[in-house]
Amino acid sequence: MLKRIGLAILVILIVVVVATFTASNTGTIDIDLAFASINTSISLAFTVVFALGWLFGVLSIGIYVLKLINERRALRRALRVSESEVSSLRNLPLSDAD
Repeated sequence: MLKRIGLAILVILIVVVVATFTASNTGTIDIDLAFASINTSISLAFTVVFALGWLFGVLSIGIYVLKLINERRALRRALRVSESEVSSLRNLPLSDAD
């Protein structure tokens, strides 16, 4: 519950910072790409760059999480095999030392 409240406060704080930044930067900027030139407001350019950076971060962490999930699945499978082997070894009769 506390984690959700903290996340909500963080999102609200980011929105307030972006709104303040947008209000204080009303000028325009020329963005020269290799194939086109775009004339846009500074705040829109920074907002797009921020959103693209956030998206890249989410995709990067998503790839990492998928790797962890696959590793966890493999470890669980190996654990099941090991537990079954230990169980079968425990059920073997002991040989007498006659």
